[in-house]
Amino acid sequence: LQTEEGSTILQMEKNLRTRVEVLQKQKRDRKQELKALQEQDRDLCDILCTALFSIDTGAVPSLEDLDRYRRHVASLNALKEQRREEFVSNRRQIILLMEELDHTPDTSFERDVVCEDEEAFCLSKDNIAALQDLLQQLEARRALNEAVCAELRSRIVALWDRLHIPEEERQASAVH
Repeated sequence: LQTEEGSTILQMEKNLRTRVEVLQKQKRDRKQELKALQEQDRDLCDILCTALFSIDTGAVPSLEDLDRYRRHVASLNALKEQRREEFVSNRRQIILLMEELDHTPDTSFERDVVCEDEEAFCLSKDNIAALQDLLQQLEARRALNEAVCAELRSRIVALWDRLHIPEEERQASAVH
């Protein structure tokens, strides 16, 4: 038997079976990529404290769906890197300021920042904002300390002048 296109029914069946195999492989590949993207998304959402990407996991994703998901995961990775750099930079400054001010971390957030493993810190928008606030508070405290020190130094100089203390004694005392 031949159909009007000139191919036999057996040939058509073979072509259809081949096409089904190709489609099944595409389905498996897409589902596999979807699963990998979901794992990455879950990990990134845990670190960044954001919502998961919305996608129908029951259906086979289209190429456009997968592309959109890939772009979403890439943007989360970029955000994670940006926040990680900001965290590391601010953390370094905070630790230096705490040492300079002889300040021991007294809140749980401060302990998390200073003592916790860098990788374990949650890079949420709120945590990054709180980190900025902590840094600004410490910088303000340092500025206040510097102003108080400058005021005390000028008062000491004024007292030395009033008491007519020689320059040699001033230099020896200035070290302390």
